Amino acid sequence: MDTRRVRCLILACGNTLRGDDGVGPLLCAWAEERFAGEPGVRAMTSHQWTPEIAEDVAAADTVLFVDCSLDQAPGQLLLRELTAMPLKPGLVTHHLGAAELLRVAQDLYGAQPRRACLLTIGAGSIELGEELSPSIRAALPDAQALLELTVRQLLR
Repeated sequence: MDTRRVRCLILACGNTLRGDDGVGPLLCAWAEERFAGEPGVRAMTSHQWTPEIAEDVAAADTVLFVDCSLDQAPGQLLLRELTAMPLKPGLVTHHLGAAELLRVAQDLYGAQPRRACLLTIGAGSIELGEELSPSIRAALPDAQALLELTVRQLLR
């Protein structure tokens, strides 16, 4: 875990070898560069959100989770506030959703961020390949703008 005080943790999920699933890591890399001069902002990415990340979540003042979604129209952006969700049996050892990861942070470390948001971008395809779909490519400028605006609001 990074020992700097993290006011806003940007936590992206996705696989760059699965088409639009790579949009989370791509936005995370963009955010890391965009907020390089902001000492209170930390960006990190993972193929999946796992219990090991809960320590970073528990130590952050705020968290912005970023992922693709198959439940939205391709390229559609959705930003929502999150609260911790109860864990489902068997879920703790593998992939966690953002809300479940908040619960693991609370259960393991007795802490969770004061605010958490989830930014999702509708995926068109998560087939093998490194190419983003045209819908995702077209949505990237708006996704970057929304990510930046959200981080700025979380820092207040």
